[in-house]
Amino acid sequence: MEAVSQGSGRVDSAKVEPVSLEKKPIFWFYGSSSMAYGIKDNAFSYVLLIFANQALGVPGYLASIALAIAIVWDAISDPLLGHWSDKTRSSVGRRHPFMYASLFIFPAGFYALFNPIADVRGEDAFVYILVMAMLVRTGTTLFEVPCTALLPELEKDYDRRNKWLALRHFFGWTGGNGIHIINLTFWMGAYGFADPTGYAIFGTVGSGIILTTILFSCIGTQRAAMQMPPPSEPFRLNAIGREFAQIFESLKNRNFAALFCFSLLGGAAAGLHTALYLYNVRYFFMFSGWEMAITGICLLFAPAVSFYLSPRVGLRFGKKNTAIGMALVRLVLFPMPYVAVLIGVWPELTSTASLVLYSAFVFVEVSAVVVSATMIDSMMADLAEDSEKKTNRRSEGLFFATRGFAGKFVSAAGVVSAGFIVSIVGFDSITSLADFTDEHRYRLATLFLPVYCTMVLCAIACINLYKINRESHQENLQILADRSADAADTRI
Repeated sequence: MEAVSQGSGRVDSAKVEPVSLEKKPIFWFYGSSSMAYGIKDNAFSYVLLIFANQALGVPGYLASIALAIAIVWDAISDPLLGHWSDKTRSSVGRRHPFMYASLFIFPAGFYALFNPIADVRGEDAFVYILVMAMLVRTGTTLFEVPCTALLPELEKDYDRRNKWLALRHFFGWTGGNGIHIINLTFWMGAYGFADPTGYAIFGTVGSGIILTTILFSCIGTQRAAMQMPPPSEPFRLNAIGREFAQIFESLKNRNFAALFCFSLLGGAAAGLHTALYLYNVRYFFMFSGWEMAITGICLLFAPAVSFYLSPRVGLRFGKKNTAIGMALVRLVLFPMPYVAVLIGVWPELTSTASLVLYSAFVFVEVSAVVVSATMIDSMMADLAEDSEKKTNRRSEGLFFATRGFAGKFVSAAGVVSAGFIVSIVGFDSITSLADFTDEHRYRLATLFLPVYCTMVLCAIACINLYKINRESHQENLQILADRSADAADTRI
């Protein structure tokens, strides 16, 4: 991390500390913070729909509507909170008041979601799932949005930002996949998908890890946050119209628009895929709980590979080219196992060969996904200086939150689509593999794959509209440094 100029409050890119990032405690405090989000994201992406549907008896379409409403609520609140954190003045910095507030909402909400505090079943459980999902998502926003927004001020260097975000993705994926493996092996997988016991254990352990992670990250990044320059102006609730005008001014940035559109399409695809994931691996590929855990163990290596590759590939080919290339790898690989099963060239389902081949496909695919996602986040961080050059405001919280808003808002459409696919395929009356036929398998794949692949391809096309590169980023830093020096001379 570069040294901070005391006179201007800006980062001086010419003064680079010789200490490597791995030797800086804050590098690990910041990187590990994503474990809380990884656990929550895993739960909401892969577990919550099947929990509501098969353990609480909520019809698939109704459960998906509850999750979609919660996503819409989260999506609307994100940009405003991001902008608020950009302009907050406090003794603990701009971001930490929100991060500390999440301690009182996020872990408790996650626990109560999978350990219902009311006796609800069937359609009566709809409201409970909706309220708890909204509570958890609110707590997640309070922590994740301001925490992510710390990076542009923690690190100014174009290429080293890749390393910070590679570590963050490593912990996010490892935390989410780690508890996913344990859940499929010892809790949900052991007790059965229709038994609430395994989900209750999952919720209890997950909430404990989330609480610990938030505390660890808040304390570890506190000192650096207190040393960051305060915002040029505070957030004024009594001038909310002006605040919204500033939000729209920042969001007119064309490079942001490219990433925003990517998030719209990518979020819809992700919502569809993740909501159907357990249905696909359990019924389409006929994996047992422990076999799903084995695929999860293979995935634990993918973030480690991506943590090694991301800074190196990004340095060699640039962020945009790397993001596009890795996303195309994923697009090509993803449908292959499904198509191979349908046309009869896949190894026999339930065989060891099927498990090994599927695990290999997913390992390479997820490695590519994590590298691509790391580049996208790093490209988002570079928007902070590009926007400040034009608006004289730091807006990284707004940018990260609004891009998240895009992904979450349209992933609601993906979740709803998944819920309707669940009902159309016939999962509302399917509770075991014996009930699942080849006709169900064909219907599931032909409803899911064309929509998913089309959305991913269009999302990749949006990345190409992004124009910031290493050279233009350095130009932005120089412009801001010159402007800061001129302002200091004027004060003198």
